[in-house]
Amino acid sequence: MDNDARVVARVPFGVAGPRRLMTNSEVATMAYIRAHTSVPVPRVLDWNDDPANPTGTEYIIMEHASGVQLHEKWNTMNTLQQMLCVKSVATLVKEMAKLKFPAYGSLYFADAPINPSLKLDLSDGFCIGPHCGTQYWCLEPGESRYYERRKPNQGPWADVLSYCSGLIDTGFSRIPSTAPADGTFSGRTIQDHLRLLEVSEQVVKEVIKSPAIQNVSAPMLLHPDFHKRNIFVSDDDPTRLTAVIDWQSTGVEPVFSFANETPDMVADSTIDMPLFEDEPEASPNQTQSPHDKKCEKEISICEQTFEVALKGWVPKLHDARALDETLLRPIRYCHTSWRDGAAALRQELTELSQHWNELGLPNSCPYQPSPQELTMHAKEWEDFETFQSLKLFLVRSINSNIDGWVPSEAWEAAKDANQSIFEEWMKTAAQSEDPDMNEDRGRKLWPFDVNIDG
Repeated sequence: MDNDARVVARVPFGVAGPRRLMTNSEVATMAYIRAHTSVPVPRVLDWNDDPANPTGTEYIIMEHASGVQLHEKWNTMNTLQQMLCVKSVATLVKEMAKLKFPAYGSLYFADAPINPSLKLDLSDGFCIGPHCGTQYWCLEPGESRYYERRKPNQGPWADVLSYCSGLIDTGFSRIPSTAPADGTFSGRTIQDHLRLLEVSEQVVKEVIKSPAIQNVSAPMLLHPDFHKRNIFVSDDDPTRLTAVIDWQSTGVEPVFSFANETPDMVADSTIDMPLFEDEPEASPNQTQSPHDKKCEKEISICEQTFEVALKGWVPKLHDARALDETLLRPIRYCHTSWRDGAAALRQELTELSQHWNELGLPNSCPYQPSPQELTMHAKEWEDFETFQSLKLFLVRSINSNIDGWVPSEAWEAAKDANQSIFEEWMKTAAQSEDPDMNEDRGRKLWPFDVNIDG
């Protein structure tokens, strides 16, 4: 600008969420947080959620976040600074966890253009309305929703059973009436997917009755991605947080839904593993480099700092993170079976069935797979694990996050590395002695976009 001040203009894209709801909700969420906490969020200067405005689109104009992104400073910080920064993040979580809500959904201004029957009033001109997260809407190019079996169910939800029903109904809405003509659907038949969701619904209804789940079911508003690129810190003192950005699609969720969300400065999700057949696995006696030892120690200290802070300040979230994941995974994956393949959900149901009574659940698990089903599942699960191994290897190799995000300045190098590793992977697939592995299967297992023609 003429006075050297910087602002940020945000224009929503359809793939990110329902644009009008998303715009209203993002502004309302930031306003609510500014009014009820000391969490540093950028001040909104102007916004409009009506696409008929003179600009022709919804928009948000806000102050540029002060300070520098944490990911630019993290590797220059000493261990004490990193520990204090993690403590500062935990302090923000503590503040947000104190907020109380009567239902699950997304925050909006009370006058938001939403059907009154889908609004639950809060104080000070806010309300809870439909969840504007991507999982509940038809957004991706080529993606469709099918509501012949279940009506749209985007909330708001007054109790945890209704919330989980929203996830199940979302899973049903992704399953088409007929298989795609190109055959590229998520394994098994449509009827297999429908049966899997039907039994998942029965399982989830029983699981949420568990006292352990009920203990961590209260509605909570929390940033969905407390990662270094969304956190700004003081250039002079990187332990002091100056802004938290990107509140898009933030929702009020059960505490347990955040159990698997860990800031990226606290945990290293990129587990070293061999990708190619001739790549040796690390020996148990192999000496770590000084750099690797240092990184491992720093991550361990940050992880301990975060967990101790949560235990003292946000005990419900700590309890949720301490839960046996076998209880939570069927809830977490029940709406993704068509997109990600049925293997992940079936695996979670199988493990839950095997440990049902150990987890303190009554009677027997509604899911009881036959030996034939387990045999067929074993191969599908192998493919799923291969896909996940590939993804983690790539994250490590191209230095991206788990979704493939890299800083713009690293894009070309990451793209070239992804292409190079893909070509090596395809050679391995073509030469594999496994009769079930070939180039076509290898290509389908690759997790990120590539140039197929090389």
